[in-house]
Amino acid sequence: MTTEQQDRPAAVPHGFNLSVTSGLQRYSAQHGDLTLTSVFQPVFSLSHMRAVGYEGLLRAHDAFDRPVSPLDVFGDAARVGEALHVDRLAQGLHIENFKLLGAEREWLFLNVHAGTLIEPYHTAALLANLRRLELPPRRIVLEVLEEEATDLEALARAVASFRERGFLVALDDFGAGHVDIGRVWQLNPDIVKLDRIMLLHAAHRADMAATLPALVTLLHEAGKLVLIEGVETEQEAQLALSCNADFAQGFFFARPAPGLTDACQAQCVIAEATERFRTQTEERERGAASRLAPYLRAFERAAERLSAGEPLEEVCWNFLGLAHAARCFLLDASGRQAGRNVVLRVDRAQGDARFLPLDDAQGANWLRRPYFRAALVTPGRVHVTTPYLSINEALPCVTLSMAVQVGDRLCVLCGDIDWVE
Repeated sequence: MTTEQQDRPAAVPHGFNLSVTSGLQRYSAQHGDLTLTSVFQPVFSLSHMRAVGYEGLLRAHDAFDRPVSPLDVFGDAARVGEALHVDRLAQGLHIENFKLLGAEREWLFLNVHAGTLIEPYHTAALLANLRRLELPPRRIVLEVLEEEATDLEALARAVASFRERGFLVALDDFGAGHVDIGRVWQLNPDIVKLDRIMLLHAAHRADMAATLPALVTLLHEAGKLVLIEGVETEQEAQLALSCNADFAQGFFFARPAPGLTDACQAQCVIAEATERFRTQTEERERGAASRLAPYLRAFERAAERLSAGEPLEEVCWNFLGLAHAARCFLLDASGRQAGRNVVLRVDRAQGDARFLPLDDAQGANWLRRPYFRAALVTPGRVHVTTPYLSINEALPCVTLSMAVQVGDRLCVLCGDIDWVE
């Protein structure tokens, strides 16, 4: 038997054609006058620095070999009631072509129409195809393509059934259109794919850039892995790294192709981006430390004077005289605020009239705040929070805190700093 005969599939599946291009075997299928086939876009683990999966994508050409957008293929099919047929055809192509790739452990990400998942016939056909090709369900990630008209309860039952069979399920296009956090609770996927629109917003708006890591953290706490798709630029790659996403895909890392990705090249791209992330992170941390230094010195001096018996209103002046210092306040050992906030500048005292109901904090209890609990753990040491949203003006701030002995009482001195980048 020749090498070519050994490499050839035992039988060409019904309705498919087998061709060889540049030494690579590939199945194609006819749909009307269109020729359909598959390409695969790698899904990378940013920590492993390698492809851990491949998303099957449809490619179509007309009778004159001109490319036709997959959106047009599916749109035309939907208009004539053939959406599920084309969906099944695409999945069949992707499974057959993925088997030809020879990937040994990577996942195959399959885009699946919600109606196809709900239909029992599709389940049986998909399982039969996988058994024939000896692809276990654990190798398949079903990407749910939800539509507004979808019966969510039926879809949730179908998703649960597929997960019980060993499949992984991904919720696609999170953040785009009507796919929101509520769908995560209803469908309970293993992976959530953040839509590219979220990257675009984060690249141009500081508030969105700050929100993205929090969103990823929320999804992680809900037990979901996070994949950011559509990463096309260095800036977007840095956003994916900084928000602690598990997986990423996009042109920056690798373009869709008929075969497996170049592992060495992909590793180099991710390693270089990770190194730039490290240097940029260290630079930001040095900048933040430099920015904080005068506030820390003034705050430590204020704590010394407070412990020596001087009144709060006098010890905080040097701290409050710094450009972005907002306020000082004192808490007792239970987290309850003793007295009003101490402010220095007239404009700060006047504040934003919209937040006037929050102006008087005397008697407020800040027991839940991390700055209070951290200070009590190690008295005499200044603690610095990460930036968070201040309740006083709904603006980012950083709080310094230190537990100090004031007479016979243990108190926590706090100082807020406006932290707008």
